[in-house]
Amino acid sequence: MGTVNRLIVIVLFEGVDLLDVTGPPEVFSLVPRETAERVGYEVVLAAETTAPVTTAAGVRILPDTTFHDVAERAIDTLLVPGSVEVDSERRIHPITDPGTVAWVKALATRTRRVTSVCVGAHILAAAGLLDGKRATTHWSTAQRLAADHPAVRVDPDPIFIREEGEVWTGAGISACLDLSLALVAEDFGEQVALRVARQLVMYLKRPGGQSQFSVPLERVSPTRRIEDLRHHILNNIGRRLTVPDLAAYAHVSDRQLTRIFKTELGTTPHAYIESARVELAGNLLETTDDTLDRVASVCGFGTVDTLIRAFRRRHATTPSEYRARFRAVPVRETSEAG
Repeated sequence: MGTVNRLIVIVLFEGVDLLDVTGPPEVFSLVPRETAERVGYEVVLAAETTAPVTTAAGVRILPDTTFHDVAERAIDTLLVPGSVEVDSERRIHPITDPGTVAWVKALATRTRRVTSVCVGAHILAAAGLLDGKRATTHWSTAQRLAADHPAVRVDPDPIFIREEGEVWTGAGISACLDLSLALVAEDFGEQVALRVARQLVMYLKRPGGQSQFSVPLERVSPTRRIEDLRHHILNNIGRRLTVPDLAAYAHVSDRQLTRIFKTELGTTPHAYIESARVELAGNLLETTDDTLDRVASVCGFGTVDTLIRAFRRRHATTPSEYRARFRAVPVRETSEAG
């Protein structure tokens, strides 16, 4: 009797994002060569019919089977990619074709694990599979996901999220590789996933808690005052920055400053400052051999303990673990307390 591989079904529909579909199989295809038993996955592309599907990139893909036929099989992982349409006013609308949503809902009942890539989370939400769960999606559609599906606890920051009940959601496009590596790690162990990552020249996989976007690249505020404050924070990140300090710089009251940040950036001054400091610290950990004391000082944390606590809040990891994952070469000092 031959080896039975885990069946992964990737959902296809007209206009689907190409990398959402082709990225994960590249990861899964490398698993057999990295396992002693040469086991891995059977990846199947499924659509409503077996007619070619035209992706958002204009490349046509031929489905292996139909939703109806694959529903007769025991599915290990259902992977739902996504896509968007852009209207004449350049507004983004996630594609949630009712037929595809209905099939995803039906197939999920025969699936051990359901996952989405990028804006595929909108399809899972429309199928009711994210109700009461924490989920992520591409940052550009996160507000839309939260507005359309109030029962979903949307977190636009992580690159992927795993929830109870074996429901996984991934962030924007290239994060499909990180999500796929995390699935491999769960199924075949961390070492196999790391060896696959090396084959992909990713050398190390990113933790799910890592932010999918850069603090300085967050949405541009419509007011000049908040933009001046953002630049002031980034230019003085290593110094003491308090709400009274920033309020005095902006010539507003403490309460008004907090209200401005909540309205324009959707966060508090303290949270924004911490995010900016953690991002700068991450860059230093990736690109320099600076000690943790030095990183904490340059980024305005003051102490290594404060740096560690901030990293745990933002990335669910420690600075040393972050450096170990992201540095391509060894560093002189990676030790830390706590």
